[in-house]
Order: sequence, then C-alpha cells, then structure tokens
Amino acid sequence: MIEHLAPRGSGSPLHVHSREDEWFYVIEGELTFWVGGETIVAPAGSFVFGPKGIPHTFLVSSEEARFLLVAEPAGFEEFMRAVGEPAQRLEIPPAATEPPDVAGLTAAAAQFGIEITGPPGIPA
Repeated sequence: MIEHLAPRGSGSPLHVHSREDEWFYVIEGELTFWVGGETIVAPAGSFVFGPKGIPHTFLVSSEEARFLLVAEPAGFEEFMRAVGEPAQRLEIPPAATEPPDVAGLTAAAAQFGIEITGPPGIPA
C-alpha cells in the first residue's frame, strides 16, 4: 500500500500490469481514471479497481489529491522504489524542471511485468 499526495495533472502513463491487480481509494480530492475504455470520475470516498491485463491510467483532477494505491500480490512496491524518490516531508515537492525519462521508466516497468502503452492522460 502506498499513500500519494499529488497536485493537479499528476498521474500515470497508460499501462498494463501482468502480475498484479491495482486498486485505488481516494481520501481527499478527485481523480479521473480510464480503465479498459471506461472513464471514471472518482471523488473522495471512491474506490477504483484496475485489474491486471487491462490497460488503465489516472490523473489528479482536483487542485491536489491524497489517495491510497494497493497492488496485489506484492511486488509493485519494488517498482515504485526503483523509479521513485521518497518524500522528505508530507507536502507536494516543486515541479520537475526536466522532462521525465520515458525510456528509462518503460525499461524499469518491463522488469516488473508492467507494459507502458501510452502517455499520461485520459485517452480520447
């Protein structure tokens, strides 16, 4: 289980898990999900399921959001450790000044059975 605090526009690239199911619980704010072709607006108190084998993505659609991400079975947390940076404080850090390393993220994801299939954002 991972707790996230994220600003508007944060999210994940479109991806597919081959090893684990993923679920989200929105504590504060609002997220918009795209799961297998369905768009889901999820305000605080919402639960959204992203099953393995089904493409999904999400974006923070409020000013900021706090949410839980759980992946089952365990192992996804190792991917997050490999590509993430632990927060020093419970606050949103300054925006990145460099573009993300898409090739590096895609390669790291593949090592953990995750296929990046598109950019961040809700598909049209």
